[in-house]
Amino acid sequence: QVQLVESGGGLVQAGGSLRLSCAASGIIFSMNDMGWYRQAPGKQRDLVATITSRGITNYADSVKGRFTISRDNRKNTVYLQMNSLKPEDTAVYSCNAKYRNVDNYWGQGTQVTVSS
Repeated sequence: QVQLVESGGGLVQAGGSLRLSCAASGIIFSMNDMGWYRQAPGKQRDLVATITSRGITNYADSVKGRFTISRDNRKNTVYLQMNSLKPEDTAVYSCNAKYRNVDNYWGQGTQVTVSS
């Protein structure tokens, strides 16, 4: 059974930092491309950052220079370091695992709220 379990969300003031974690099980983690997505109330889910199985990263323009995605294949975990947080970063952040075009899994999400 595949599980992606996010943690690290919470309430933070603008300008603050949070570090999200996503622990994966039931997949060959090192072979999966991993990503973080977010969905604000009333909006569609948007890409935040991705990291391929080879470690190549990609970021949404809105988070470039503030967020960093990384992975630890020994711990089957992907991270999202979020700095200089803004109120518009408030959303539910979800972890995603993709293996080629065959498998696609989502976590339940973790709430991030940034107060002004």
